[in-house]
Amino acid sequence: MSRKAMLLNEYLRKRFGCKVYKIALNGGFTCPNRDGKIDTRGCIFCSEGGSGEFAQSARLSITEQIELGKEKVAGKIKDGKYIAYFQAYTGTYDKVERLRALFTEALEHPDIVVLSVATRPDCLPGEVLDLLEELNRKKPVWVELGLQTIHEESARYIRRGYELPVYDKAVKELRERGIEVITHLIIGLPGETRQDILKSVRYVCESGASGIKLQLLHILKGTDLEKEYQEGHIEVLSEDEYIEILKECVDIIPENVIIHRLTGDGDKKILLAPMWSANKKHVWNRIQKYVL
Repeated sequence: MSRKAMLLNEYLRKRFGCKVYKIALNGGFTCPNRDGKIDTRGCIFCSEGGSGEFAQSARLSITEQIELGKEKVAGKIKDGKYIAYFQAYTGTYDKVERLRALFTEALEHPDIVVLSVATRPDCLPGEVLDLLEELNRKKPVWVELGLQTIHEESARYIRRGYELPVYDKAVKELRERGIEVITHLIIGLPGETRQDILKSVRYVCESGASGIKLQLLHILKGTDLEKEYQEGHIEVLSEDEYIEILKECVDIIPENVIIHRLTGDGDKKILLAPMWSANKKHVWNRIQKYVL
């Protein structure tokens, strides 16, 4: 197969002329799917840490978190730069004054070249969009949207809490302000066929998103998805199944959409299934051999 789309590492090196690493940050946010605005249980797959297990502690300042993140990869990077990635929970779900303080502190760090904020499409009010547009004039701002699927039945099952037109509106408004959008999709949601997954990938690639993240469905301890799995209501993909589906997904991603992720490694302390995904090096080697 001849891959058309570019992988993130290659793209970053071309854009910034050096190795660029992501540093996962924790802004101490919550989520409307947890604080009662929409629900209190969170998405069915989401861990207690709000998908931010690899982020630094919210008790530290943003500058302290960045420095700790740099220390962790010091042996892998020389003369490189970093992306400040607000990963945990919903990164725009707070008062705009607090968001301004957190994001500005990150952007003012001399080694940060991009601000990337993971959030929900329904958590981008006008004043937050204005802030992101303003900051984007200083350094590039990326917004990562947790779509997961375009199929409404699946969205209800995972308790996503918003309908597809909300995503469409968010992408349109962000793109109108010159902000790059990266969209997250989950491969292996219960009940979804291979064709359902490919439809989601095509939709995202045509939506105006400039990047896509493909994430294997993980079963994490302490989530409601764990209960479904333990009771035998759902199954997870085998390694071979995932590789086959991933290959088809990558084949339809166009050149103008950057591939930000091709799998995902859940925190081994809370990972229940599929356990094959914990061997990150092995999985990546297979992806390189059979997918790319």
